[in-house]
Amino acid sequence: MDISKIDPNLIVPCSIGKLDVCYYDIDCAPFRIYGVWREGDRYCRIPPNVSSSVNPRVHAVRANTTGGRVRFVTDSSYVAIRARIDGIYRISMMTFTGTTGLDMYADGKYAGTFQAPYELKNGGVFESVVNLQGRKSRVITVNMPNYANLLNLEIGLEAGASLSCAPDYTLERPIVYYGSSITNGGCATRPGMAYPSIISRMLDADFRNLGFGGACRGEAAMAEYIASLDMSAFVLAYDHNARDPEQLEKTHEPFFKAVRERNPELPIIIMSRPQFYPTPDRDVRLAVIKKTYERARALGDVNVYFIPGYSFFDEVEGDYTVDGIHPTDLGFYYMARGIAPVLGSAIAELRT
Repeated sequence: MDISKIDPNLIVPCSIGKLDVCYYDIDCAPFRIYGVWREGDRYCRIPPNVSSSVNPRVHAVRANTTGGRVRFVTDSSYVAIRARIDGIYRISMMTFTGTTGLDMYADGKYAGTFQAPYELKNGGVFESVVNLQGRKSRVITVNMPNYANLLNLEIGLEAGASLSCAPDYTLERPIVYYGSSITNGGCATRPGMAYPSIISRMLDADFRNLGFGGACRGEAAMAEYIASLDMSAFVLAYDHNARDPEQLEKTHEPFFKAVRERNPELPIIIMSRPQFYPTPDRDVRLAVIKKTYERARALGDVNVYFIPGYSFFDEVEGDYTVDGIHPTDLGFYYMARGIAPVLGSAIAELRT
């Protein structure tokens, strides 16, 4: 179907229309990359020796760049990108901007989305531009795709525009998230609307997104890896991916203990599945997760916190979801609104 015959405003431009654009490789200074790192021909968020010891699905999607960001300061009146991407997903209940697009924030405010053409092939390159209002210095954050592999990214700026290093986050040590496809960003309409990204803006905090859709099962190898990370807080939220309550019971408390043993004062948020409508096993799973929390508290752990995931959506009920499980952007906002105050207070309390 020719979309131009329906609504020409929905066509993604093939050219950015800027004759004075200068492109810069984000692997070079003064750009700062967060949440992922360059590994060979792509960016990754978990080392291959770890992902291969967890399960095949985690290893297969370790290069999905959810949570990846590049930050810089410029006074350009526009920001363009030139991106090469593979591992492209076309998921029935997600937008293409949610799986494959990038988006941008200027001084913490949404500025626009870099839209890949829907017909983009694996390994293909596309350009896109976000126009800003006039020339003034801004802190720019570009969020990488949630469900695709970013091979290369160049930032395009107006000729003669300034370019410098972005300031540190207020919270420099990252918050680490481990969870299901919801943590991974399904079904946000663009990467900046996944709940870890929203919380990052609320708290001005760096973060690592270790959400792996359908593949977070609480393995010991993943617990050991997370326990080794330098982080300011940890959010444990893999309830949805545990095969059944028995698997959750077998893995949940050992996972928590493995992280706690290496990080005795780390704030740890334990969260049950964010699902408003009850399923037959919801309360059984909730009891397993709450037991991990209550046992830790009984042993004197004052830096562990529990959030029942169903509590996020009391005000919006079914409107929080796309398919009964995965949140809409509205649902992700309500999740962030419920988690961020707990994280902020826990981190602040530890610092005092």
